[in-house]
Amino acid sequence: MRTSKFFISTLKEAPADAEIVSHKLMLRAGLVKRLAGGIYTWMPMGLRILRKVENIVREEMDRAGAIELLMPAVQPGELWQESGRWEKYGPELLRLKDRHARDFVIGPTHEEVITDVVRKEIKSYRQLPVHFYQVQTKFRDEIRPRFGVMRGREFLMKDGYSFHTDFEGLQREYRNMFDTYTRIFSRLGLKFRAVAADTGSIGGTGSHEFHVLADSGEDALAYCPHSDYAANVELAEALPPRSSRESASDPMKKVATPGKTRCEDVAEFLGIPITKMVKAIAIMRATPENEGSEFTLILLRGDHDLNEIKTQKVVGEFRFARDEEIVAALGCKPGYIGPVGARDIPVFADHSVAAMANFVCGANEVDFHLSGVNFERDLPTPKTIADLRNVVTGDPSPDGKGKLELCRGIEVGHIFQLRRKYAEALNCSFLDESGKSQIMEMGCYGIGVSRIVGAAIEQNHDERGIIFPVAIAPFQVAVVPMGFHKSSQVKAAAEALYEELAAAGIDVLLDDRSERPGVMFAEMELIGIPHRIVVGERGLADGKLEYKGRTDSDATMIPLASALGFIKERLCAS
Repeated sequence: MRTSKFFISTLKEAPADAEIVSHKLMLRAGLVKRLAGGIYTWMPMGLRILRKVENIVREEMDRAGAIELLMPAVQPGELWQESGRWEKYGPELLRLKDRHARDFVIGPTHEEVITDVVRKEIKSYRQLPVHFYQVQTKFRDEIRPRFGVMRGREFLMKDGYSFHTDFEGLQREYRNMFDTYTRIFSRLGLKFRAVAADTGSIGGTGSHEFHVLADSGEDALAYCPHSDYAANVELAEALPPRSSRESASDPMKKVATPGKTRCEDVAEFLGIPITKMVKAIAIMRATPENEGSEFTLILLRGDHDLNEIKTQKVVGEFRFARDEEIVAALGCKPGYIGPVGARDIPVFADHSVAAMANFVCGANEVDFHLSGVNFERDLPTPKTIADLRNVVTGDPSPDGKGKLELCRGIEVGHIFQLRRKYAEALNCSFLDESGKSQIMEMGCYGIGVSRIVGAAIEQNHDERGIIFPVAIAPFQVAVVPMGFHKSSQVKAAAEALYEELAAAGIDVLLDDRSERPGVMFAEMELIGIPHRIVVGERGLADGKLEYKGRTDSDATMIPLASALGFIKERLCAS
């Protein structure tokens, strides 16, 4: 490709509303242009990258035995009503009516549509298993779209769905997809981790997320450097302390803590470790039997954070209590509440709290806390003790092979064992060998194709711009001539090199513009092209070209005659 036949639209500065590195660099490099909040036009340079990601995904899905189709973006609302997600999905589901006042949605995902396809087309166990996938635009009406393509409303996604006669078959395909996703992200040239995850609103019994590792990632991941254990912090298990609870040795006292509402401040004021603090979190727990809610306390160690997903699995649906509800239940405003004297109020405690003795907690009186508090002597041991917190660095790994460490990641892939959730709701069945009707088992496998581009940039950039892995760079090599329109020698050499590289199947960009060298160098680095060759009169006089890799600190002179072989070696190495 020649720049004179292409379209490059770079910016010296990113717009003020660009928030994170990938958003800023994608706009500066002219990969995308904003149309509306969370909606972007993919410009020619960005589209080349997007298509390279898409092609790798498609090649590996085909290799794994999946079959590609394409489903409509606009879906009948009646399918979502049949599955039960019309009401449950929430405002992210963009609903609309056609001219006949019939309900439709712009698809954020396609479980309902593919299940409808399969229930109409597949009748016998002989037609199973089957795995369909598509690469298609999705729309989710995010309340606050941000971070460019990382959390947009419209995005490109690969979503696949498998159907099976039994759970064993689903498990085999799940493993197949785990391995397939591992190959995909390896081929993309990204540093990533697969982690056990919560199934969330999609549902099902088993789930793994694939995260591109980046300090700017929204998700916290826990992993053991000495084993294969890795999980999203939302799911990572915090093991109970191995040591037993100490005996009560300190008397319980009410101590003044004026204006100290945070555990950190109380601990500092009293001169104690924060690990001796117990914080009480007030929630309103749903009680389906009487269609109301019940005031409840959650107890955590002072240095720990509540894990809402784990807690919901233990206590059921809940929300945090409002100030007036806390005052009504405990006679005290937040910041000083505690479990002592909280009669007839359900109390749930984290494992770490249950192992504590002689601790400090709120006194249910403004400006006061209690010290020397002990279970059984000063308050009953909570009936329910469970894992309710986020893991922290240094916690023992659940697999018993070391201690956990934390890192951050950007979710770019997710696989689920859906089981029969959608198949049952939409009556997706088959006839088994004895002619009996059975509900199919189902799996779901998603990759955020457009999100991968942003995640790759978050992981690979420097002060000069993007550093794309070779597999997804818009071009593998940039040929930059010095004085292309002024020197016939330079023009002839650059043209010859360009043709030679292109004939060898190398994706090469010839910058044949009448721009200053500094502008051309800066744009090639901003866009993230991995390899650059400069053709100049001085070098040609010695039979040489100037080569510089995108991450190299210095340029290297290479023989003109062996430029093709040199580039091939570099491409193989990367």
